[in-house]
Order: sequence, then C-alpha cells, then structure tokens
Amino acid sequence: MATKLSSFILCLSLALLSSTALSSVLSTGLDYWCSKTPYPAACKATFAHDPKHYSIPKKMSDFKKIAIESTLENALKVQSHNKWLGQKCRTEKEKAAWSDCLKLYEETITLLNRTVDPNTKCTEFDSQTWLSTGLTNLETCRAGFVELGVSDFVLPLMSNNVSKLISNSLSINNGSSTPAVTNQYKEGFPAWVKPGDRRLLQSTPATDVVVAQDGSGNYKTIKAALDAAAKRSGTKRFVIRVKSGVYKENLEIKLKNIYLLGDGLRSTIITGSRSVVGGSTTFNSATVAVTGDGFIASGITFRNTAGPENHQAVALRSGADLSVFYRCSFEGYQDTLYTHSQRQFYKECYIYGTVDFIFGNAAVVLQNCMIYARKPMSGQKNTITAQGRTDPNQNTGISIHDSRIMAAPDLKPVIGSVKTFLGRPWKEYSRTVFLQSYLDSLVDPAGWLEWDGNFALKTLYYGEYKNKGPGSGTSGRVKWGGYRVITSSSEVSKFTVGNFIAGSSWLPATGVPFTSGL
Repeated sequence: MATKLSSFILCLSLALLSSTALSSVLSTGLDYWCSKTPYPAACKATFAHDPKHYSIPKKMSDFKKIAIESTLENALKVQSHNKWLGQKCRTEKEKAAWSDCLKLYEETITLLNRTVDPNTKCTEFDSQTWLSTGLTNLETCRAGFVELGVSDFVLPLMSNNVSKLISNSLSINNGSSTPAVTNQYKEGFPAWVKPGDRRLLQSTPATDVVVAQDGSGNYKTIKAALDAAAKRSGTKRFVIRVKSGVYKENLEIKLKNIYLLGDGLRSTIITGSRSVVGGSTTFNSATVAVTGDGFIASGITFRNTAGPENHQAVALRSGADLSVFYRCSFEGYQDTLYTHSQRQFYKECYIYGTVDFIFGNAAVVLQNCMIYARKPMSGQKNTITAQGRTDPNQNTGISIHDSRIMAAPDLKPVIGSVKTFLGRPWKEYSRTVFLQSYLDSLVDPAGWLEWDGNFALKTLYYGEYKNKGPGSGTSGRVKWGGYRVITSSSEVSKFTVGNFIAGSSWLPATGVPFTSGL
C-alpha cells in the first residue's frame, strides 16, 4: 500500500512539474512573440482569453495569422456591442457619429476577413493596405464624435483593444514582408489599372446605361443608374455615362468596378452642401463617397457648395481600393478631397480648396494635377494637405508629382495677405511629398505649418524633391526633425510610383513620366 501511495505521489508531482513547465513555456513563448509588437499586453491578453490560440506559433507567418484572426474575432464582438449602443444615443449628433462607426467597423471586418481568407489572392502589400485601412476606419469613427462635440458618452462605451490589435498586426506584417518587384507604368497608368480599363480611359467606351436630366437617357438621376448596376450579375465593369448637367445628389457608391463617365469636368457636375456645421461628420459630409473597389471616374466635377463658413465640407471621399480619377475636378473649401484610405490614383485633375483640402490616410498619388488654393475666411491660413497616418507601419501617404500649385482667381487679388502652406501634420506620422512640381509664389517660404505646437514635428515625414517655381526655394523652409529636402537617389527611389504600387514603399512618385523609376 505504501509503495502504491509513493508511486501516486511521484506521478502527481511529475504532473504538477510538467504543468508548471508547460505554463512557463507558454508564458515565455508569448513574451517572445508579443514583445515584437507595439502593444504586448493586448497581444498576450488575446492569447489568454481564447483557448484555441493557446498553441505558441513556431514562425512569424503563424504568429501573423493568429494575430489577424484574433483581431477579427474581437472586431466582431465589438461590432455586436456597437449596434446595441444605438439605443443609448441622446442626440442627433451622437446618432450621426454612431452611424458612421457602424459602417466603418463593418468595412474593417470585411477587410480583416479578406486578409485571412485562403481563397483571396493577398500579397503582403495588399494585407498591409487593408490593415492600414482598418486602423484608419477606427480613427475616423472616434474623430466623428470629437468633431461634433459629443465624445463624452457613447464613445467611451465603444472603447476596446481592436485598434491596438490592428497596430500589432501591422507591425507583424511589416516585419514579415519582403521587398516588392518594381511595377512599370503602362500607357501612362499604373500597372494595376487593367488593360481594358486603360482603353476605357483613353477612348469613349460602350456604356451600360446613360443618365440624362432631359430624359434622353435610361435614367434621370445617377442614383437610379447605380440601383440598376446593383442588379447586374457578377462584378464586371459597369459603365454609367452621365451626360451634361448639374446633378444635386449625395451618393454612396459601394458597388465594385463602377465607371462614372462624364461629358467633361465643365459639363457634368455632381453637387451637394453637407457640412460639419450643418450637422454631418466630415466623413458623412461628402457629396460623393466611394468605397467599391476598382472605381473609375472621368470627366466629372465633384462639388461641395457649403462654403468656407461651414468648415469641413467634403466634395469627394474615396475609400475605394485601386481607384482612378482621370480629368476630374474637386471643388470646395475646407476638406475638399478626402483621400480616406486604400490605394488611389489621380491623373490630370483639378483640386480647389482652402484648409486641409487634400487630406486623409490613403496611399495616393496625384500626377499632372492642377491644385488651386482659394480665398479662405478672414484670419485663416491655406493648407494644401493634411495627411492622417497614425501608425508608423501604415503604408500610406500623399505624393504630389509633376503638378502645379497655383492661386485660384479669388485668391490672386489678396495673395499678399493670405499665407498658403504645402501641408500640416494632422496625425503623428503624417507623410507627404511634393516631387518635381511647380510651386507658384503663393507658397510661404516656410513651406509647412505646425498643427499644434510641437506635435508630430519629429515623427512626420515631409519631403520636397526637385520642385521649381517662385515658391519652391527651400532655404527658408521649416527646421523640423521630420522635414527634409530629398537629394539622395536611394532615398527618393523609395517614393517612385512603381515601388509604391508594388508595395516596396508607400509614397507614389516618378522621376521620368509614366515609368516606375526616376
């Protein structure tokens, strides 16, 4: 009996030792992997609260997969809670901000699903783009409550770790990615613009439906044409011809592969007047908002007529991945063109505005564009860009290449009394470059403006490369830690359009037109 008891005690002791050792291994493994992320506590909490993720990853790719799957599961739980919060909204403004958040979380969940879906062809650059967008979406959700002055009640109830988990996933993905192959321009467009779409942009394509206010088309409103497009089978390119006219419509385009073809930016105009002062969030103030992948527009003016006194008032907001705007115009004052997220390309476009009028957190290139600063309200300064990168691993930024920065007709008479700057840092890791562009005399010698004291001056990345014109001199430029005049060929090569589109860098630019290199 004593022998059996001794054996039992020995086995129990070994089991306890084994359990302790296993726990130690698990803990050490978690510490090892989670220490590689910006938010290790959130990382370890994810493992601890989800039994199916207890197995410690053996390699970085396993860790990345677990991290993104866990982020997705947390986002789903939070979205369920967010829907319930709608009944807690006390005012219309709270409800407006909450409503934006539901859309933004829903899109984030879709993108996270796409990133982990084995049936999706997802490169490292795709994954980084979609994770970057997810983080931007959650920041936009928070900003809506703040700008409407209602951040005290519903917003704290939304507080969660999803943003931290996406940041962790971004850092893991960035650490596991490999340099991309340079991707050439073809026929003057990035290689991700498919040959069929390049031909569409360079010719008058066959149209699926025609919109005409005089009744000569299939529909009188663009909304009716989009409703028809929603009934098509599959996601084949759908071309909507929008004939001359002023269309007073607020549009939200979620469908994939839509092409809006206008009769020219002076002839086909889509206009609205929503604004923050009028009760909308910046996000929801857009006259036209696009989130469907592969969107194309050409020959159209997007306009917001709210005026400078109504502050943030967006003409176009794009969160459409791989979207193209060709020979379009964007007219407003504050926050005209909201390049919200994803990968975007603007060619031969006109952009008009005053404060932060090209802003957002997409990976975006504007090439051969005409950018006009308008006359702002009394006491205001013009700032052309406000880039919104919040995380150093987001592959986002604004690149303005081979374009012209000019004074609009209403600014010219008072150009001496209004200061105009290339940009200011909206968020901590703001990234913007002006490359080989013409900067007229309206650009202040300092070039760039502070957002709030010393905020982001060391963490931003602002660059200028071989610009010309009376406003291009750099001797009087700001002395911030994050600002630089780019002279190194190896540094500027990181900002070529080819590298940006292929994923080896985030800022699009090119030294030789229509090629990916300098």
